[in-house]
Amino acid sequence: MSSNKKYWKSVEELDGNSSIVEALKNNEFVEEIPTDEFLGNNDALSSSSTTRRDFLKYVGFSTAAATLAACEGPVHKSIPYVLQPEQIIPGVADYYATSVFDGFDFANILVKTREGRPIKIDNNTIAGAKFAANARIHASILSLYDSMRLKEPKIAGKKASWSEVNSKLASSLVDAKAKGGQVVLLTNTLASPSTEKLIADFIAKNPNAKHVVYDAVSSSEALDAFEAVYGERALVDYDFSKASLIVSVGADFLGDWQGGGYDSGYAKGRIPQSGKMSRHFQLEANMTLSGAAADKRLPMSTANQKQALVQIYNIVTGSAVSVNLDDKFKAEVTKAAQQLKAAGSKGVLVSGIQDKNAQLLVLAINQALASEAFTTSGSRQIRKGSNQKVAQLINEMKAGSVHTLIMSGVNPVYTLADSASFVEGLKKVNTSVAFSLKEDETALVSTVAAAVPHYLESWNDISLTKGTYSLTQPTIRPLFDTKQFQDVLLSLNGIPGTYYDYIKATASTIIAGSSWNKVLHDGVYVGVIPSASAASADYTAAANVLAQSKSAEGFELVLYTKTGMGDGQQANNPWLQEFPDPITRVSWDNYVTVSNADAKALGLSNEIVANGGLNGSYASITTADGVKLENVPVIVQPGQAVGTVGLSLGYGRKAALKEEMMVGLNAYSLYKGFNDVQSITLVKADGEHEFACVQGQKTLMGRGDIIKETSLEIFNTKDAKEWNKVPMVSLDHKEVEATKVDLWDSFDRSVGHHFNLSIDLNACTGCGACVIACHAENNVPVVGKSEVRRSRDMHWLRIDRYYSSESTFEGDNERKENIAGLSSSLSTFNEMEKAGDNPQVSFQPVMCQHCNHAPCETVCPVAATSHSRQGQNNMAYNRCVGTRYCANNCPYKVRRFNWFLYSKNSEFDYHMNDDLGRMVLNPDVNVRSRGVMEKCSMCIQMTQATILKAKREGRAIVDGEFQTACSSACSNGAMVFGDVNDADAKVAKLAADDRMYHLLEHVGTKPNVIYHVKVRNT
Repeated sequence: MSSNKKYWKSVEELDGNSSIVEALKNNEFVEEIPTDEFLGNNDALSSSSTTRRDFLKYVGFSTAAATLAACEGPVHKSIPYVLQPEQIIPGVADYYATSVFDGFDFANILVKTREGRPIKIDNNTIAGAKFAANARIHASILSLYDSMRLKEPKIAGKKASWSEVNSKLASSLVDAKAKGGQVVLLTNTLASPSTEKLIADFIAKNPNAKHVVYDAVSSSEALDAFEAVYGERALVDYDFSKASLIVSVGADFLGDWQGGGYDSGYAKGRIPQSGKMSRHFQLEANMTLSGAAADKRLPMSTANQKQALVQIYNIVTGSAVSVNLDDKFKAEVTKAAQQLKAAGSKGVLVSGIQDKNAQLLVLAINQALASEAFTTSGSRQIRKGSNQKVAQLINEMKAGSVHTLIMSGVNPVYTLADSASFVEGLKKVNTSVAFSLKEDETALVSTVAAAVPHYLESWNDISLTKGTYSLTQPTIRPLFDTKQFQDVLLSLNGIPGTYYDYIKATASTIIAGSSWNKVLHDGVYVGVIPSASAASADYTAAANVLAQSKSAEGFELVLYTKTGMGDGQQANNPWLQEFPDPITRVSWDNYVTVSNADAKALGLSNEIVANGGLNGSYASITTADGVKLENVPVIVQPGQAVGTVGLSLGYGRKAALKEEMMVGLNAYSLYKGFNDVQSITLVKADGEHEFACVQGQKTLMGRGDIIKETSLEIFNTKDAKEWNKVPMVSLDHKEVEATKVDLWDSFDRSVGHHFNLSIDLNACTGCGACVIACHAENNVPVVGKSEVRRSRDMHWLRIDRYYSSESTFEGDNERKENIAGLSSSLSTFNEMEKAGDNPQVSFQPVMCQHCNHAPCETVCPVAATSHSRQGQNNMAYNRCVGTRYCANNCPYKVRRFNWFLYSKNSEFDYHMNDDLGRMVLNPDVNVRSRGVMEKCSMCIQMTQATILKAKREGRAIVDGEFQTACSSACSNGAMVFGDVNDADAKVAKLAADDRMYHLLEHVGTKPNVIYHVKVRNT
């Protein structure tokens, strides 16, 4: 008979008076073990006279208990359905088409649910679904299960019911009307036809009300320029697939410029087809994803960018506006402008300069080119904010004329530069309501904090571009006592029914020729896309004003949004906090980026210390009007324009965050006047900052054959053996190609499926969507800043960023080959590790290469890692004893040792430590425990599910059905997965392409991951 006793591992635990034991419980197996046979009663064990035999009995039991706990998995009892829903089949995933727009990020997506739980985001690939999920959208699934969410409405900080909230709002509106006070709806850009209609109804019912749109990261100048020329407040939706020449002046269009979503179109033109590919010039201050992808990058300050834009305008349009461009840039800018003019309709110019005159010149230049990529039909509706109206609202609040302020989707107390003025004005507002997902900085100081559902719990409609219509549908019932902003508006407007009914009625007037059920099923609807006609504008006057721009005194601070954190809405999301920035490879921080020349002048530095971690100096930033940011960590950034520094927004939050996520500094405090360029002074501060940087843990170190690249000219004119050299090895004292020599016997792989993953270095922009998708699909744990710093990050997929100290990576190889002697070797390699002032950049996704001749398999003493007939290198976690021989023998360093039990462990207080966060876990993939090796499985659960589905349906698998988490997340076409035994499969054709190569081919591992040589159009 089993015992209900408390079993113990040591005498200290039995006594229960040791804090150390309590701490160790997080790291030890603590399941109760029913072993009545070999344990005496508690009285006997508590005897005060401890003999040697008793002592050995205690030790023996402790060892036996630990052994049993290690061998027996925990038992989890599940409760079966009493009445099983027809739509849910246990073990089978359901997918829902939906769309998301949070005021900053947007996408058309599919949501994977298991037993009623949303667990993963996939891209909607149906015709008309043009916006793919970025890293933040993929991570938003975890934000649904955020334990710090606002769980019910609050009035004056105390829990309240929704009837009390509605009553308070209704009485406040009546009071405002009686007193002649103003009612203001302050929202983010909504892009929702039904919500905008609701607000119009609200204003009609309350003539003293108005609607102000506020975007935390402003595009107001571009909106103002477009509105002046085309008569509507919108943004151009560029199609980079139609451009053969792209010139970008300060626009990171592969990042978050104008909301992002341009990378898939861009990638189509970057893969060499029939000897042609697009050419890309980038003029910028910070090193960005767009600058990293460019064929020619010019690092320059924003002041010089403005002059360059005028110079380009002169050449393209034939104008003669006086320009004061720095001499060192004139030749290259003139060359870019001449090539742009020659490209004509196949050319396009974009700019991120926050200046209405600059944006007017962008419109003028593209009109003069008649650019095909510049499409004014189907304009973007995702930014509508007005800087002037927000500033006016703050003045009205401070004057006491605003009686009721209703906010939705905004957090101005955090995101406004002068948030103190907003808070001052808020105190004079009679009733303030913050509809918010979390009790954030604004909700904390508002009269009412109204809890809203996550988008995955909500109904909504969205028009991301003019002429398109998307639906947002709930994929799970609301987890908390929440209510949508729109439902409250319906109540205030006295409209019966639910918001679902209201959307359905609104949709009937929009989706002509289609049905509600079809749009709901597809997720998107494309109607008639209207084109905007241009009015006349005085472009020459705009050019003259822009040409008067002068350089800032001191340093020029360029504010930007990081790929992982964006505008900071998901600051409590550990997947995004641990996501390494594509450029700096730093996670868990924001920092000021400084050029090497400026760093030397100011005495700022970075160094890799003994444990492999990166340390850096601190600096203090002071703006022209005296705003100061103390102790900002410094990253010395190759490619940063001299005289400029960069700093990312979205960090430094404190409200509604777990302590571990309270990292970085709030750069919004420097975002004065919504201008992302500020004049500052930069001074070195005391102390040293510890970064969590993964780049120093894995470096190129002269192995130039990892990255292979060539120019388009050589690609077109030389044989593949010239630009895609196969390494040679010695066999019988003769040089032979490494790919033709085997150390192991091979077997027939032509029977059944054999999987390959193709990665095109030309199409990869380093966006990181694949990294987060892998996290979600494979239950990859978050380890935290200190563990990342110890080289213990658990990412199954990493995106290595390589700089070239020469103009090409081949130049690096030649320099390496010319090393003579030990002293020369040490000094040369040390110099090569320091990238130049304007280096070439390449991104390379690296995961387990699933080698057919895998070095890891031959050294595992317990056969925990083995090769499948389908080409996947499998892990049997139960067999693994953690010798780590396989990691030592892996030339690609892709295996991760699980140091701790990351689930249910307060030392790692992220999503796996609470019941709510664990709802995101994929039941098809086990959660690994401590002491085992783990790595990319090539998503074996996905490939097997595809095989079983086709088998059940009695059909052959078609090309494109086989996917991995990373390949399905990649909207650029950089990752293609499939069966190479299918001769018609895309991956089979890519495997036979002249650009194909394997990593470290001379090792002879014969990987099933293939890469394609990067071609630059220099």
